Amino acid sequence: MNRTHFLQSAALLCGLFLQTVSAEEIKDGEFAVTSNLRAGVAKVDITPTEVAGSYVIGHRRQVTGVRDPLRAGVLILDDGETKAAIVTMDTIGAWEDMVKSARQSIEKETGVPAANIMVSASHNHSGPGYMENLRWASELIKKLSAAAREAAANMRTVNMGYGEDRINFGINRRKTIDGRAVVRLNPEGLNDPRVKVLRFDDGKSLTPVAVLMHAVCHPCFFTWGDKGSLPYPKGYPKMTADFPGEAQSFVEMIYGQKTSVLFMQGCAGDIRPNLPGYPYRCADEADIQWAGRDLGGAVARAAAWSVTREQLRKRESFYQIRVASEVIDLPGKEGPVASELMAMKVGPFLFLTMPGEPMVEYGFKLEKAIADRAIPIIVGYSNGNIGYIATEDAHKVGGYEPNLSKLKPEAEPIILKQLGMLADRVVGDVFASFSKHPKDVEKREAEEKARLQSLPVVKP
Repeated sequence: MNRTHFLQSAALLCGLFLQTVSAEEIKDGEFAVTSNLRAGVAKVDITPTEVAGSYVIGHRRQVTGVRDPLRAGVLILDDGETKAAIVTMDTIGAWEDMVKSARQSIEKETGVPAANIMVSASHNHSGPGYMENLRWASELIKKLSAAAREAAANMRTVNMGYGEDRINFGINRRKTIDGRAVVRLNPEGLNDPRVKVLRFDDGKSLTPVAVLMHAVCHPCFFTWGDKGSLPYPKGYPKMTADFPGEAQSFVEMIYGQKTSVLFMQGCAGDIRPNLPGYPYRCADEADIQWAGRDLGGAVARAAAWSVTREQLRKRESFYQIRVASEVIDLPGKEGPVASELMAMKVGPFLFLTMPGEPMVEYGFKLEKAIADRAIPIIVGYSNGNIGYIATEDAHKVGGYEPNLSKLKPEAEPIILKQLGMLADRVVGDVFASFSKHPKDVEKREAEEKARLQSLPVVKP
């Protein structure tokens, strides 16, 4: 055997040996996770202890019992230098007093700075009010605290997968006729049927540690009815988490109750369930199964696709957490309206939040502005509860949302500009955000110290 043949044979044997070793080491359904990011998650039942005879808000009505539990989720993230948390709740809003109390409690339990905690509501119309149920409000904070403590005790190294799918039950509820907006299920109106899905994996199995889903639609399937809404012409008579709760349960069932699923609401101010009536009808069990399985199926599809080997290769190994937030005074109809805006970036994923009900157009405008700088996830109903956030164009034709809004039309460009500036601070591709000039570094450090020591200061 000559030298060339010997080397070729040796290389072949070596390759076969390595293939054999690799085949023995690699187990189907497991994958290596190399990452600086650690995550912990926990969920808790936040249904009031006493329900019969109480009232739910959003579409106020008296209820007789509970269809399905209301839940909250706490996701804690740590990149080795910065800690942050995302709190999701099956409630109609993230009330200012509740946000403040929750942040203080979670910081005490976990060490996550209060200013780095995002508190977000699904905007569920079949749950209790915060100020209307002070005993429940106190219980809620204690339960969030306990969930945060559990999440912090179960931190593990993870990486993140991402996928998108679609739902088909949402529809725009405004139509402009003869220069004014009327209440109308409008299939030609602007809508966002996309479902964005983030999954957090430790690589030990194909079951994720946590799933974070984002969709755009009012959770008001179970709500006021009309005379055509048999069997519920007065609205659904039980407390429920509506379609976000149904979808969470559906996905958790698929994974054998071994993962935690959290829901984040997008810009749903003018998007509602497509339930025709006068003008809408109340949902029944068939409707809620349709919506829950539609959203749950979309989440399951996107989550499963994002763990295929081609998608695994695209995952990051370094996830930097950066948070920026400010409370600004927005122009209101009866005076300034203090509003907290937040940007939270985790690796390539950028969350931008608003403290109320932004109309669907806000999401598209903000995404266009971010372009290819990050993967945007625009979240409403977070860190406050100022009501409807209508667009300038919506104010011109009136209608339900702008008429009820506390804000003036000129609030829109201020919100968009401010969120853009917060994005600049966390994305890190603007010179001022990464400059090593001593004065720039000193300025950034001072701003961050002030932000962490006290919640964002009101700026005019």
